[in-house]
Amino acid sequence: MCQVDEEYNDRLEKRTVPAVSQKCVKCKEGSAVLIIRAGDAFCRSCFKEYFVHKFRAMLGKNRVIYPGEKVLLAVSGGPASSAMLAQVQEGLSRDAPKKLRFKPGIIYVDEGGACGQRLEEREQVIAQLESIFRATGYPFHIVHLEQVFTLPSSVLEAVSAAPGRPEGSYKAAVDQFIQNSKLDGSVSPGDVSPAQDSALQDAQLRLSRLDTRDTPNGTPPFTPQHGRDLERLFASVRTLTAREDLLQTLRQHLVLHTARAEGYSKVMMGDSCSRLAVKLLGNISLGRGASLAADTGFSDPRYGDVVVVRPMRDYSSKEIALYNRMFGVPSVFIPGLDTKAPDKASIQRLTESFVTKLQADFPSTVSTIYRTSEKLHTACPPQNTDSEPSAKCLLCLCALDTKVEEASAFHATLVSERLSQKRVTESPGVRAGNTNTPASGGQCCSSRGEQDGSCGGGGEGCCSSNRVPPSLDLKSLLCYSCRLTIKDTTALDSLPQYIVTEAERRNRRSQMKQEISEFLLDEEEDGEEAS
Repeated sequence: MCQVDEEYNDRLEKRTVPAVSQKCVKCKEGSAVLIIRAGDAFCRSCFKEYFVHKFRAMLGKNRVIYPGEKVLLAVSGGPASSAMLAQVQEGLSRDAPKKLRFKPGIIYVDEGGACGQRLEEREQVIAQLESIFRATGYPFHIVHLEQVFTLPSSVLEAVSAAPGRPEGSYKAAVDQFIQNSKLDGSVSPGDVSPAQDSALQDAQLRLSRLDTRDTPNGTPPFTPQHGRDLERLFASVRTLTAREDLLQTLRQHLVLHTARAEGYSKVMMGDSCSRLAVKLLGNISLGRGASLAADTGFSDPRYGDVVVVRPMRDYSSKEIALYNRMFGVPSVFIPGLDTKAPDKASIQRLTESFVTKLQADFPSTVSTIYRTSEKLHTACPPQNTDSEPSAKCLLCLCALDTKVEEASAFHATLVSERLSQKRVTESPGVRAGNTNTPASGGQCCSSRGEQDGSCGGGGEGCCSSNRVPPSLDLKSLLCYSCRLTIKDTTALDSLPQYIVTEAERRNRRSQMKQEISEFLLDEEEDGEEAS
């Protein structure tokens, strides 16, 4: 039996902790300057080689980006996206051993209007980022979140994807790109002297900077009214969870529109494996389990003509922080919606706190969650962009996960909601604090100018249940998670006009299809007749 005063100190073995005085695990010669994981100590040069190789290997293994393609780098100013920008610069430099061959551009979405930042603070942040972007020589686009109120409804329309390339075409595309470069008169470094080569590089840099100043961002500038509309929209969202989800959706729409307007076929996001681990668990809690493969995978082809790629998904936040610190990669801290928020303020914040604290005690937590995400596949069958637009969610553009059979938990939830709202629907005069009866609908409409004329002579007031189709019709076009976000929004009329316009178009198309459904042939019958 164990005794209280018994000593075990001499019998316990001490755990060996790696020290920075040991040798590098790769070259076995240099002294280690950092330790990534237990036993993984690297010297400065080996760590840089390891970091650069990871980025090149991720792009080379997937072979999604072809030579000559225009790639838009989504840079938020944070450590991960700044490290991604530095890796692209490293890969496009003239002394790179395996040079990247795509044409990069940069986009930054200013979210200060939704986060309550003052205009002076936003201008200061943009000035810092512009100095970083100009130093790269790449064209960049500064987009403000208020510009979502100027987007066209075509952002949410299904766009046909580019035709798939056959296997083995990547090497052929590389060879063709090199031949075209020679035919176009491109000068190789070995054909000129070092002084001429340096002058050529400086001239190209000056031209790219001139092009940067004249490059449009694809969206018209916003007005003070747009700023007030944005404040009203986020003020109408009751929970921080829904606000963060809505912010991410609107930001993605801006990036997608800019990519299409400027001719970019790929968009690079700086999501690290630490961020993806938090995103995976958070999306499960938010009800986005059906789209986990697209939200956390290397490539996200949901938009058809524009593919989102995540080349930083193999890096942990610790590796990125060490690389930026050692090699002077500049980054800018920008406060967000959840800055200084408590752990239980939102689902996203609680998930991040849970994973971070668990990672501190169990260092393999993030890698285990991340490796699990690599094995996921979407639960819904992939939708063809040429098919009906109603097959995709109106906001996140993922395949709808609400097309399920009646004997499902989701259908039971819908039945419960309808039964709970039946009592309110039967007494429309009490809705929204209105004490008028349906017969007094003429007075209510006269105060609003009778813009739609739906109450004139019909004997049905504007406060009846037929006056609330926007929320009900909008829900039918959304996935389960986006329905929860809209449910937490109290003023749906504050949504951007392009969302409302696309919702009305899809509803009209659905009604028209129902009207002519008896005259349409099924896909199976059509296939039999064709054969």
